[in-house]
Amino acid sequence: MAVAVTALVIFILGGVATFTGLGLLAFMRDRDLFGLGDGRSMGVSLVCLGLIGSILGVFIMRVFRNRA
Repeated sequence: MAVAVTALVIFILGGVATFTGLGLLAFMRDRDLFGLGDGRSMGVSLVCLGLIGSILGVFIMRVFRNRA
């Protein structure tokens, strides 16, 4: 059961990161983001990590469902 909850949390966090990255790309294009870098570069990073997280979460859910 813990694997299913972990997969769901990874999937949700991946979706949140993806949409946060899209928001940064749209609204913080040439602004500094708390000294971490440009909003565009942080947005691209969050979109990529979010998509990977979403895919990983779905993959873990599929594997868990086939094993249970």
